Amino acid sequence: MDTVFKDGKTTYDTVFHQVRDFELTNQFGQKVKLSDVKSRFVVIDFFFTSCPTICPKLTTNLKMLQEAFEKNDTLIQIFSITVDPERDTVNAIKQYANKFEINPDNWWILTGDKKEIYDLARHELFVSVTQGNGGPDDFVHTEKIVLLDKERFIRGYYNGLDTTAIGKLAGDIATINIAKDRRKPGLLKRLFSGQDH
Repeated sequence: MDTVFKDGKTTYDTVFHQVRDFELTNQFGQKVKLSDVKSRFVVIDFFFTSCPTICPKLTTNLKMLQEAFEKNDTLIQIFSITVDPERDTVNAIKQYANKFEINPDNWWILTGDKKEIYDLARHELFVSVTQGNGGPDDFVHTEKIVLLDKERFIRGYYNGLDTTAIGKLAGDIATINIAKDRRKPGLLKRLFSGQDH
């Protein structure tokens, strides 16, 4: 039985949704996949560079999360995915990353095909209840942040505008990481059973 974190409450569940692999383009114009990020927790949010309201606050709060893991920056990878890919070109997302002084070592600002992004938001990450097909008039705007564990299972949703929720997200990453490590056999047991060969 594992823990799931939602709206500040801990629940227990044995069934999680495992997010399928996907490919988008990062702020350097590189094609990157979810599967490229091995052995890290993945934190995902949706934004757009011309957003005047919630997105700058969301990005500022995620920067606090990144800084919280500065000494252990290989534990997390942040994916900020634009919901306005027609305007948010590689150049636009690179400027956005520079404006917020985002460290690209473990934070990618991502763009790509609108239908793919909206399918991810609605049918893989479940951050939007609105219906649509990713067409020109379709729009998703959410303050939710999604936490995926190292096996790409959804482990929690957080309000990205709430600094308390960001603190909870950081704590949950640490808790899940410790719990997962505890389930692995100890090093000596792995060595003598041949698991590390």
